[in-house]
Amino acid sequence: MDLLGTDYPFVSTALRGKHALVCGASKGIGEATAKMLAKAGADVTVCARNGAALTALCTEMASLGDGRFQALMLDLEETESIESAFASAVETLGPVHVLINNAGGPPGGPLLDNEVGDFDAPFRRHLHAAHTLVKAAVPGMEAAGYGRIIQIISTSVKEPIPNIGLSNTLRGAMASWAKSLSRELAPCITINNVLPGFTDTERLGSLSASIQKRTGKSAETVREGWLNQVPIERLIDPLETASAITYLCLPASGGIRGVSLAVDGGRLRSI
Repeated sequence: MDLLGTDYPFVSTALRGKHALVCGASKGIGEATAKMLAKAGADVTVCARNGAALTALCTEMASLGDGRFQALMLDLEETESIESAFASAVETLGPVHVLINNAGGPPGGPLLDNEVGDFDAPFRRHLHAAHTLVKAAVPGMEAAGYGRIIQIISTSVKEPIPNIGLSNTLRGAMASWAKSLSRELAPCITINNVLPGFTDTERLGSLSASIQKRTGKSAETVREGWLNQVPIERLIDPLETASAITYLCLPASGGIRGVSLAVDGGRLRSI
């Protein structure tokens, strides 16, 4: 499946002149999303803690689109530094029209194994960072008459996933926050969530290792157990998720607001 090599006439220039800021872009779905936004013609600021990975990503994006690209080293847990980092991105590439809130999930494990303090860093990295970035981005979006805000969270918003209790709690909070904002933001700004299912990323590998350690099951058995739940009988390619995210960023998606879209191969049983 060569999604980046595919020509999509309806998106190839749809985001030209738009500035997208993508958090957690050094790997996984964040990286794939940055590439898809570049292919759609956007100027892209990629953010993460891994500067070398971001620099390499900017080089790759330059081969996919004709926009402008920049790397911004940012630790989303350092809430006090987010506003200045955002201002730096705007100074170089102009107002942000597309904001992708994305960050690595917390460690797995039963919820009762967590102490209250264990919630602090994940909530700073996700909810606090996203709220800070939205407050910084909204004035520019309103002035431009165009805004797209998307959270990459989890299908646990619909159905809690066993053995990741802290993550389930956090993702639910993010979804409720976004739904509340969907009733408050200006008409020209949409906010939506994308809920990845079992996706072929490093994060899924770490969850597999956690399950193996806890249960003694082999990696093959864990993988088979996941695939048995998915009607398409395979893991999701991160670029498939990125394609859905990119669609929600387009002018054509202006009527979609306040939804949580699962990209999970049909795994969710809820309607």
